Order: sequence, then structure tokens, then C-alpha cells
Amino acid sequence: MKRILLVNGPNLNMLGIREPDKYGKLTLSGIVEKCTSIAKRYGYEVVDFQSNSEGEIVNFIQIEGLKSSGMVINAGAYTHTSVAIRDSILAVGIPFVEVHLSNVFSREPFRHRSYLSDIAIGVISGFKENSYYLGLIALLAYLGEEVNI
Repeated sequence: MKRILLVNGPNLNMLGIREPDKYGKLTLSGIVEKCTSIAKRYGYEVVDFQSNSEGEIVNFIQIEGLKSSGMVINAGAYTHTSVAIRDSILAVGIPFVEVHLSNVFSREPFRHRSYLSDIAIGVISGFKENSYYLGLIALLAYLGEEVNI
């Protein structure tokens, strides 16, 4: 079975509790469950990972990225700070979509800069949990799947 990585950075384990007005009420496991269901329809397995540690995210991408067709990533706060995560993505060379639950461009100015967006195939921001589903569908289409939306 083909594989897609679903990578989540710091504080995303707190979804459903943390600022639901910005991030929604759904938990990360709920998002993973729906992404898994969507991907399965197209013959893909979702391999999900969440960590509050930058190094663990880098290690996961390096190991699992070499065995995967693509990735959906919400690097959380590391989006705006991590050259290491950027370099790990470049090292494995897989297409990916950057997603954000909130509209980062309507927030603090430091959130407007992403270390990932210029190497992503696309960025989806501001649609709460739907950002993940839209990102996954876009990735599947990029990978050549005939998606039905």
C-alpha cells in the first residue's frame, strides 16, 4: 500500500482543549481518523506522527519520508523557526502540503513567515480541521489520483 505521512508539531496534541475558537473542537486523533479514511479510499495508508520535539520530527521525516509518497504537515510553531525540519523535508524529497488550522496571516506578524511554504506544493490555512482534509485531497490530486470532492 502507498503511504502518506501526516506530521504534527508542538501543541497539536492539545487540540480540542487548546483555544477551540482558533483551532476547533476536534481532537488530533479525530483528524487523523478522518484523514486515514479519506486516504484509504485512494489506496493510501496514513502514517501519523506528533511531537513537541523538533529533533523527533526531523528523525521521523528522515526515516519515514524515504518510504512515503507524500506528506501533509502542520509543523505548528516550528513552521516559523525550523530550518532543521525544512532540511529534513528537502533531504527526503517528497511532495508535501503545509496546513494550518488558523489563518496565520490574520495573526501576529511573526506567524506570517514560514520556513516551509516555498518548498511546499501548496499551503492551506484557516479552515480548522478542514485544512487537513483539503491538504490531503490536494496532495492526492498532485500524486495523480482522480479525487472526487
